Amino acid sequence: MAPARRRRFPPTASQTGPVSVREVFSFPESVNATAARIVAAGVATMAWSVVLFDLRWLVPLLAYGFVARVVAGPRLSPLALFATRVAAPRLPGRPVPGPPKRFAQSIGAVLSGSAIVALAAGSPGVAAALVGAIAVAATLEAALGFCVGCQIFAVLMRAGVIPQDVCEACGSLSHQRA
Repeated sequence: MAPARRRRFPPTASQTGPVSVREVFSFPESVNATAARIVAAGVATMAWSVVLFDLRWLVPLLAYGFVARVVAGPRLSPLALFATRVAAPRLPGRPVPGPPKRFAQSIGAVLSGSAIVALAAGSPGVAAALVGAIAVAATLEAALGFCVGCQIFAVLMRAGVIPQDVCEACGSLSHQRA
């Protein structure tokens, strides 16, 4: 019996079939909680490196990652690709609703983008505070499975700011983790 062929990483077009622009620029309806925590661990590592070691060159990389994940889910983010295709498949995981995770990534995009503006304006302290907020939130997600952005999303849904039809699977978000 011949050994099974290993799939190439990343998959070739013949392995996945043609991909439309809409498929590339979409966010999944559900997200693997383990993959989300792995991404958060990478984000926390980069953010704490900025705050503790003044590695400002990481701020644009953080911003790119957040924007890429908001716009296209894991497809354009190297960190998310590693988490979803390499690390998470080897670990137990469970699906969680995607819209709150996208909202959390949007908050990260705004904070990291604002940090870039602060650095450009000559305010490294403001940038460090913004990245520090990212570091704390990412650490909570990575270590405890507590998604700060998801909790904000749930509050906004309960307040009617975010319509219920945006995330029908989010009915009990206030009790959900990861």
